[in-house]
Amino acid sequence: QVQLVESGGGLVQAGGSLRLSCAASARMFSSLSLAWFRQAPGKEREFVAVIRGIGASGDTTYYADSVKGRFTISRDNLKNTVYLQMNSLKPEDTAVYYCAGRLVRGTWSAVAEYPYWGQGTQVTVSS
Repeated sequence: QVQLVESGGGLVQAGGSLRLSCAASARMFSSLSLAWFRQAPGKEREFVAVIRGIGASGDTTYYADSVKGRFTISRDNLKNTVYLQMNSLKPEDTAVYYCAGRLVRGTWSAVAEYPYWGQGTQVTVSS
């Protein structure tokens, strides 16, 4: 069983930075591909970034076009934690951010293909 717990959300002004963390309780953490998704009010959950696990071109990353160049996903396999460094934040980045995990390769941006999810953390960017 995999449990994911996000932290680090909060209120920040436009142009500011936040770092989200997702701690995992999983013996196979290094094999997990881990992603961040976000969901704004009234909108569908959308892909933000993913970092692949060992056996799936480990540490390869992919980003949504909307965050490329501003957000960085990374992982620490010794701490069983994945991070999302968010810089140059914009009001449109406001959403609940979710950490998700998977063991199987597939479409990295597909919500339905991730069996493991955290509870989410709120990020609010004021203008």
